[in-house]
Amino acid sequence: MKHSPQTLRFLIVFMAFMALFTCIAQDVESVIDLELFDSAGLVQAPTVVDCTLTDGTETQCAQLVVKYLPDGFETGPYCPKTLSDVGGIWDWDGDNPGLYRLNGDFFKMLREQGFNFYDAEGNINIADPGAGGGGDGNSCLEASQNDTVEETVLIPINPVKADNPTQLGTVAQVGLAVNSIPIFADAPSVLARGNLPALDLCGGHIDPGGWYHWHSTASDIETSFSHEGLEAHCHIAQSASELFGYAFDGYPMYGSAEADGSVPTDLDACNGHQAATAEYPEGVYHYHASLEFPNLPTCLVGMSAQGAFSTNASGGVGAPGGGSGGGSDGPRPDFSNASEQLGISE
Repeated sequence: MKHSPQTLRFLIVFMAFMALFTCIAQDVESVIDLELFDSAGLVQAPTVVDCTLTDGTETQCAQLVVKYLPDGFETGPYCPKTLSDVGGIWDWDGDNPGLYRLNGDFFKMLREQGFNFYDAEGNINIADPGAGGGGDGNSCLEASQNDTVEETVLIPINPVKADNPTQLGTVAQVGLAVNSIPIFADAPSVLARGNLPALDLCGGHIDPGGWYHWHSTASDIETSFSHEGLEAHCHIAQSASELFGYAFDGYPMYGSAEADGSVPTDLDACNGHQAATAEYPEGVYHYHASLEFPNLPTCLVGMSAQGAFSTNASGGVGAPGGGSGGGSDGPRPDFSNASEQLGISE
């Protein structure tokens, strides 16, 4: 059968359109799946809204309004009350660095390095960073929950790679877990701030604004515990290959293993790669948890939305004029004893 020139032109255009549509349809598999987010942590059903990426590109984002804490979710322990008690965990970056349980041995080690976290009776100095920080000496920080706080998260529906990765510094925005808990990069260092914002056994704590968040890939944190030689147990189900959440650039975040249990070997500088997963069998760029704590990506390859995280809290991360979430600075360590023993100046 012969076709007229007009019909042939139409068929060519139609076939080109269908080819483009097929490519787009195949790429849809990398889009955030809103049905995966646990409603126990959501104030309302997720929506799709117009948003602007960090480079000014207009696009659409998933908007999720999350609670200060998912319904029925347990947190803690954080700071031990005395040197005889055991609290949560901390990633120490001073002398003898590593991941530690918060106990008497740990705080005695810190005193040897010039940090004073307990009194003569062995009581730990505990302070609420949402109430103005600590008193004399250095303080173990343990914020109070505020059940009136809500957080609003924006995540691009279709991820867009940036020209250069965004490095994730202290308390940088990382993403949102599928159980609707926000994820942030490494907590503030005691060396930098003087105080210690204690983490629980899943690597999370309460922001000074009153809401809970993670500083780890909590669903695979016990792999890090094993790697660091730490005896600890997170109460949530552990899986090295499980989808943990979505980064603020829209790409998925997984544990330290592939779907078949193998260890990925082709990861980039952000600990991500293009590969098939259980949720994306055709392949998708995604991040993996690292073995070292904090086991999160150190950078994001894609662009986040402007105003990606905000809260109605009166202070802390995401609040108007909010800070880093580490609480007020405590006194600097007293290096006099250490300098005397080492024979060097403070």
